[in-house]
Amino acid sequence: MPLKVALQMDPIGAVNINADSTFRIALEAQARGHSLFFYTPDRLAFVEGRVIARGWPIELRREIGNHVSYGEETEVDLSEFDVVWLRQDPPFDMGYITTTHLLELIHPRTLVVNDPFWVRNYPEKLLVLRFPDLTPPTAIARDLATIRAFKARHGDIILKPLYGNGGAGVFRLDPNDRNLASLHELFTGMSREPLIVQKFLPAVAQGDKRVILVDGEPIGAINRVPQAGETRSNMHVGGRPEKIGLTERDREICARIGPLLREKGQVFVGIDVIGDWLTEINVTSPTGLQELERFDGTNGAERIWQAIEARRAV
Repeated sequence: MPLKVALQMDPIGAVNINADSTFRIALEAQARGHSLFFYTPDRLAFVEGRVIARGWPIELRREIGNHVSYGEETEVDLSEFDVVWLRQDPPFDMGYITTTHLLELIHPRTLVVNDPFWVRNYPEKLLVLRFPDLTPPTAIARDLATIRAFKARHGDIILKPLYGNGGAGVFRLDPNDRNLASLHELFTGMSREPLIVQKFLPAVAQGDKRVILVDGEPIGAINRVPQAGETRSNMHVGGRPEKIGLTERDREICARIGPLLREKGQVFVGIDVIGDWLTEINVTSPTGLQELERFDGTNGAERIWQAIEARRAV
């Protein structure tokens, strides 16, 4: 049965159609006969008991520079849709969090993917704390003395904003580094949020693996290799995607976390694995679908829609 699908995302006209996972998800929905409506998060509102959005019906095509056609701008009641996709990129700030509260008002009668309650309560760098035996040594703190003590124990560390994304603000501090206090001053001057520190994993030189899970089951992985002289492997900052398979350790990690993801309505998730260690569980706006499809021929978008259609059929 055709579904009415709303996409809450960043401007669709600006996406890279050969890399953006939301575009691939939407294109697959259209191919399956579902109708598409697009709006940006700033056009989401609660008005007198209704969750509404102002946006456009759209049609998509894989043509660079001509990939979207817009219908007439209109206001819609999101409770009248079958599926709403929560797909804007972080930062995971109060604006982002507010959208999860509003969308929670229509879920699950309208299926919001991923479940907004658990997106809000399981942000990427915090959900991993429930699995300390799967992760490298980690600390979350704002207090400089606590971070100094962690660095003294582990020597070589990664320091980054707790709610950052795309590799922004990620620093490696090796045993000889003298910048911890300055970076702490910089970060705490910009935000009241804590920082996250992890023991540096030298295996990142061989890549930071993105494993994609659909409804708690791994469907494949891509490797993201940092540029020479760079610690960060994120594709936003020049990391090179390459083909890679799943190891037994990857499957062990997925078997541990998958049931929780499925129970909490996290249909599309991307986890980050460096060597044998889980570093993040990305539920807000994971990526990697198009790279996986190119490398392995795995149509992750099809698998995602099969999971959603099964949920809607119940």
